[in-house]
Amino acid sequence: MWVFYLISLPLTLGMVTVTLRYFAGPGVPRYVITTVGYAWFCSLSFIILVPADIWTTLTGHEKGGIGFFWSWSYWSTFILTWAVVPTIQGYEDAGDFTVKERLKTSIHMNLLFYSIVGAIGLFGLILLLVMHRAWDGGIVGFAMACSNTFGLVTGAFLLGFGLSEIPRNIWKNADWTHRQKVLSHRVAKMAVKLDNAHQEYSNAIVVAQATSNQMSKRDLLRPYMDIIDKMLAQMLRDDSSFKPSGGRLGENDMDYDTDDKTMATLRRQLRRAHEEYYRCKSEYMTYVMEALELEDTIKNYERRDANGWKYVSSFRESRAGTLGSLLDTIEFIWRCVLRKQLQKGFAIILGCMSAAILLAEATLLPSGVDLSLFSILIKSVGKQEVLVQVAAFVPLMYMCICTYYSLFQIGMLMFYSLTARQTSSVSLLMICS
Repeated sequence: MWVFYLISLPLTLGMVTVTLRYFAGPGVPRYVITTVGYAWFCSLSFIILVPADIWTTLTGHEKGGIGFFWSWSYWSTFILTWAVVPTIQGYEDAGDFTVKERLKTSIHMNLLFYSIVGAIGLFGLILLLVMHRAWDGGIVGFAMACSNTFGLVTGAFLLGFGLSEIPRNIWKNADWTHRQKVLSHRVAKMAVKLDNAHQEYSNAIVVAQATSNQMSKRDLLRPYMDIIDKMLAQMLRDDSSFKPSGGRLGENDMDYDTDDKTMATLRRQLRRAHEEYYRCKSEYMTYVMEALELEDTIKNYERRDANGWKYVSSFRESRAGTLGSLLDTIEFIWRCVLRKQLQKGFAIILGCMSAAILLAEATLLPSGVDLSLFSILIKSVGKQEVLVQVAAFVPLMYMCICTYYSLFQIGMLMFYSLTARQTSSVSLLMICS
């Protein structure tokens, strides 16, 4: 069993670390990185525990160790979801000026949320008791059944969407014409979003500067304003190319100097406008660069005979020497020939895996019928421990990716943003929650 752990544990930790480093913005604190990383690892731990559990079941070994790790995974996830992560998320989102005040704001907001949820749950419980006067004490069982049903239905919905969407997207993106149309649409859409984010950021800067100018040095709120001024000066120093333009004052934009709470709101608004602008800028530049590289690839393929099957980039100078010519040829073969075919082949493999998973789920209930490819594969390898665990690990990993892909797509429509190297602390914490 330790052989499987030595393979799966570093692989899962590596996935979490690489994903987190890829998406986390430059201003995300270390304690947020640590919390999110641990939460993601707990969420992914089942792809390690399930194959090991399958092996102990097949061989009849003692399950004490596996049981401990299942409990650790469950209670870690439970405590993180309902206590630790929401508190840190509220703390990061708060604009207050001291640790104590930010914690108070976070706890207050979370208690308000849980009070509303608790009141709705209590109302439902009372309604349930009224409708079933002869209730025989099975409330806990009913609650567990509702919880499991919600988890199964939601999981099946998210998994089903990912199983079809991921292979389909990979196949369609291998088509250069389709990808060009998608990128053109996304570039135009992000250009509008970037312009709006620039306007909002400029407005936030103008409001902060106007509030600072009208506040006297003897004002009791001046120390708070000085903190905001320092934050703004640091923002502008970090990006000297940014020039506020078109910033204007609204009807209520000069009311932030009332008390420490309104000053906290001003600070929070400035920080969020800053994060949103650089998030939109990063997405816009990503799509623009991908569109330009795709245009380069198409041109090189069309002029392959004239260029001697060498890749000519518009972003860099041609490579010199014999080695440079060889590298240009290798790059042409990869970008213009191999990558497209590999994408299509990969889409077909994932499509077959999706079909196998759907067939296994559809034939789960009938007894005596085993049409699950993965079940047949596990039984065929017999008592070979590593092969049994790998045969369970690979489809679980794919199902996990499909489910979280769907969850992220829904979340990005409503709750948070997920942008390469520009995802804020609040968004990362919302995702892991």
